[in-house]
Amino acid sequence: MKPRITLKKIASEFGVSISTVSKALKGSHEISEEVRERIQAYADYYNYKPNNLALQLRNQKTSVIGVIIPEIVHHFFSTVIDGIEHYANQKGYNVMVCVSNESYEKEVLNFNVLTNGSVDGLIVSVARETQENQKFDHFKSLTKDEFPLVLFDRIIDEINCDKVVIDDVGGGYKAANHLMEVGAKRIALITTEDYVTVGSLRKQGYLKALKNKGITIDESLIYYIDDSKNLYQQIEKVINVPNPPDAILAVNEIYAANALIIAKERGLSIPNDIAIIGFTSGLISEFTSPPLTCVEQHGYLMGEQAAELLINRIENTAPKDFQKEVISTNLKIRKSTFIDG
Repeated sequence: MKPRITLKKIASEFGVSISTVSKALKGSHEISEEVRERIQAYADYYNYKPNNLALQLRNQKTSVIGVIIPEIVHHFFSTVIDGIEHYANQKGYNVMVCVSNESYEKEVLNFNVLTNGSVDGLIVSVARETQENQKFDHFKSLTKDEFPLVLFDRIIDEINCDKVVIDDVGGGYKAANHLMEVGAKRIALITTEDYVTVGSLRKQGYLKALKNKGITIDESLIYYIDDSKNLYQQIEKVINVPNPPDAILAVNEIYAANALIIAKERGLSIPNDIAIIGFTSGLISEFTSPPLTCVEQHGYLMGEQAAELLINRIENTAPKDFQKEVISTNLKIRKSTFIDG
């Protein structure tokens, strides 16, 4: 028995978009006769039958938008979802959320499920494994078909779609500058591997702040975290050294909270011996002891803007050129970097 063939498989075989295959099978003169005949012959050989339900769903508005996030436990992503839902619901749309768990394969699976007529458009923050492997064909296939897509937070520059990001470079700069203002001389950076775009950009801000103050960059103070390994043991190496840094800038609040716990276990006073700052002002940062100073990312606003861009694209009210919204950051000063009085 020949395998069941789909428009997507035919498109992949010929290196064209799904819409091109669809037009060819309908005899459209927009497609050259040679290509039409080759596609039709291939479809006939595999006994292609249109999925009428999928076609029906694809051709009618569902009033549902899909969201794919890397993980659900982070406060930042939950606030983004809140912002998306608030704006979407006001415009008469419901929201369907999927989690990639930082997996490329699961991200692709979510794409296939959601774009088979279930939703009118997608809002996505790219999985870490996708960024590491540089595998973006599922995004490119979507944009070829002009399927409405918005990327947020972790984006792919080469994908032509609307995007919403925070000013990660500016956030890293403000954080490092604040630590220098409170007297820090040796600031350690706890960051992701460089293929994770947000970590790389925040590192750029950190480096820019040090250079502007005339401080020589000490590469031994930059620690790259592998999230597939024990986080506590990796961050221990930042603090449990003969000459620990007098400040730490962590690119997320999980890293920052771990650093705070380890510093206290070593008997260091925070912020007298070591000041600590992280990104994302979530519940973890608010309820650590002492509470963590953070770079606020404004996830709710990011969610609202992503939903607005997507719905404008769905309803054909968006500008022809794709938009990139950049949200400014600000510091939430707490006692991990500041002593009152």
